Amino acid sequence: MQIKRIAIVGAGTAGWLAANHLGSELNAEENIEITVIESPDVPTIGVGEGTVPYIMKGLERFGISEAELLVSCDATFKQGIKFVNWLDSEKHGQDNYYYHPFDAPYPQGFNATPYWLAHEQHRPFDDVGIQARVCELGLAPKLKSSGEYQGQLSYAYHFDAAKFAQLLANNAKQRFKVQHQFATVTGAKLCDKGNISHLETKQGELLAYDFYVDCSGFSSILIDKALKVPFISKADELLTDTVLVQQVPISEEEALNPYTTATAHKAGWIWDIPLTTRRGTGFVYSSRHMDEQEAKALYAEYLGIDSKDFNPRKLPMKIGYRETFWQNNCVALGLAQGFLEPLEATSILLSDFSAELLARNFPRELAEIDSTTPYYNEVVSYAWQRTVDFIKLHYCLSDKTDSAFWCENRDPATYSDELIQRLNKFKSKPPQQSDFFSRFDMFDDKNFLYVLYGMKYQTKALAISDAEQQHSKSLLLQNDDLVAKAPEHLMKHKDWLLGLKAAMQAR
Repeated sequence: MQIKRIAIVGAGTAGWLAANHLGSELNAEENIEITVIESPDVPTIGVGEGTVPYIMKGLERFGISEAELLVSCDATFKQGIKFVNWLDSEKHGQDNYYYHPFDAPYPQGFNATPYWLAHEQHRPFDDVGIQARVCELGLAPKLKSSGEYQGQLSYAYHFDAAKFAQLLANNAKQRFKVQHQFATVTGAKLCDKGNISHLETKQGELLAYDFYVDCSGFSSILIDKALKVPFISKADELLTDTVLVQQVPISEEEALNPYTTATAHKAGWIWDIPLTTRRGTGFVYSSRHMDEQEAKALYAEYLGIDSKDFNPRKLPMKIGYRETFWQNNCVALGLAQGFLEPLEATSILLSDFSAELLARNFPRELAEIDSTTPYYNEVVSYAWQRTVDFIKLHYCLSDKTDSAFWCENRDPATYSDELIQRLNKFKSKPPQQSDFFSRFDMFDDKNFLYVLYGMKYQTKALAISDAEQQHSKSLLLQNDDLVAKAPEHLMKHKDWLLGLKAAMQAR
């Protein structure tokens, strides 16, 4: 039996990303119809406002204009994350910080890490490149003349999640003829083979499709309630379980940082994301180590507001993912698939990756599902497992001692076997690409290098030749020169964005 009708249940970022990926892949097949079913009763979570560069290739393939994205979604450029106070303040200074920038930590393609380990540890590791210092200068990653999705430095975006979903929706409907229906899906009926045959709605309708994509968020109406796929908790590895969120207005005079700020506190961390119209902030914490009253007080103090009238939105975080992501004729994406705390913008990344993988491997016949499902589940499971490790890395390397939260995060019982093995290896040799043998590692040696050595991880210095020393030293000096000259070539981040907006309005 041919698969002709596809239902995507849920119309948040994950749902419309899936619609665009499937629409782009299946656009030439006129007999396939894709429908996004949006509930008028269920609001989207709408706090996923940071991305990584992976998203750019999909947006470009969808045919979305980068200029339209930047202006219509109140977007700013993100060149990485600035981690503030993730180390002990008595040892490393108050407001200590390091960057995880997007550019590879290899000056001009040459790996200077061995030289840095042997000779330059008095300098921050992110000095092996220039992007961290460009971020500190508040500069944009693109020239005025740069083409769409091209820049002098790697970048991604911060954006208003609701406006981004609307941009994706408009593109899917106009470019790929995706249908959009309003109905509240409450359940599903299964056939005798275990496949979903119909969706049940609050209005009493039965909606029949051939294939279903569950983007129904934490409610997981299809993958959980209908198909009963177990949830694998990772709460014993990642200890944070709650987030408070608050949007903050910005003034016209306020600068726009070209990065996300992640500031640690005694039971978690705070994100601070600049948009052109406001700041998006969130207070992530472990409810086992901090009660809500203290969390609100510390959050209000960070924002510089009176805690008496402060009522941020509270969201519980169920950390983990599904045992399988593709079950019978249903695939779960987005929050229905799983959730990891929002450090490193993993939610949109995993949704985008999984939706693209689904589109690339989408079966045309129901009979093909059995041969495709094992591969898909293995790949997506691997991506989730290794992403958990990378998030854990930030916590377990910290030497903070101001609370039980940070001490518990250093307990090896909270590490995966794979992370333990990698960390042991990195004591004798710095990460290299061959340590990350799978192309489905969402974070590889370049990412690990920044976090390991930003957090002062100790790797044994290796002997290097005089020629390697001189070449590395020369490249680092070239970087210093590039940073000094950067303001001559790159505009201030805010000025670049205001210039784009003025140019768009003048059309």
